[in-house]
Amino acid sequence: MAHNSTVAKALQVFVCHATTLNADSICKDRGATRSRGEGDVRTCGGSRSGALPKGLSIPKELALREARLAAIRQAKAQIEARAAERDAREKADFEAKMTAREEKTTRTGKKPRGKPPTPPSPEVCPSDQIKLTDADSRIMPATGKGFEQSYNAQAAVDTESMLIVATGMAQVATDKQQVESMLEALAELPEELGRVKHLLADTGYFSAANVESCGAAKIEPLLAGGRDKHHPHWDDRFTEPPPLAEPASAEARMKHRRQDAQGAGALRASQANGRPVFGIIKSVMSFRQFLLRGLEAVRGECSLVTMARNIKRMTAMAA
Repeated sequence: MAHNSTVAKALQVFVCHATTLNADSICKDRGATRSRGEGDVRTCGGSRSGALPKGLSIPKELALREARLAAIRQAKAQIEARAAERDAREKADFEAKMTAREEKTTRTGKKPRGKPPTPPSPEVCPSDQIKLTDADSRIMPATGKGFEQSYNAQAAVDTESMLIVATGMAQVATDKQQVESMLEALAELPEELGRVKHLLADTGYFSAANVESCGAAKIEPLLAGGRDKHHPHWDDRFTEPPPLAEPASAEARMKHRRQDAQGAGALRASQANGRPVFGIIKSVMSFRQFLLRGLEAVRGECSLVTMARNIKRMTAMAA
């Protein structure tokens, strides 16, 4: 097996036919549940015959409403816990941006352009939601479809054999946070498969921290850091960049490596060999949504699908 691996673009899959509660509706549902319960009892007591309607059980009705209130309280607690996790994540991003601005100010002696980053709010947003039938899934943007209840599947693909060598499952739509977990999965591969030497990925995975993480894992990163300019001169493809000025950071070294012919060719190979894997799974194998619910169950289902994809690929390679 070749030693080069690439982290493929995230596949957005979703779980449908489930019930959603958002933070703004919890208080309304709580009050509505109580009022409906009281109204039912008064109606029963004030019926013309003086007897309860056939099939009505007050203890069962009360138990049903108590179960609803308990579910609402649990959903509220989970929404608040998610808000706390989001606040911690956004605070870390905010502090990193502020640190970068301060370092730039110290280095250049000038105030950075643009408005400073806005500090995050720890409060629960009215739009925060939770799905009662699959609390592990999250609302994520879907291409051309607005938003869907989804998981974010990740895969590391060998660039030569196009075999999937590692998978991951995330509960966030962004990909920047998935590099470290994928590096851990790659480190657990059997030694017989060889050692991963290069990690290629698109712009969504780029960050200075991910470059440092790859260096710590002794893997050379080649992460796309932005859009290439349109219609470059043909001579640019055969021209090597000027030597890198020393001392240089790991991020600067990666950007310089990305500009030479070998690095640019490797990035093009990642797009040609990595992305089609998910396209085959979705279009050829007709797997477009998970059938199970819950993070662990979805991880197992994803492993089963990627195993089937690898068997299909190995069969084609052996033919």
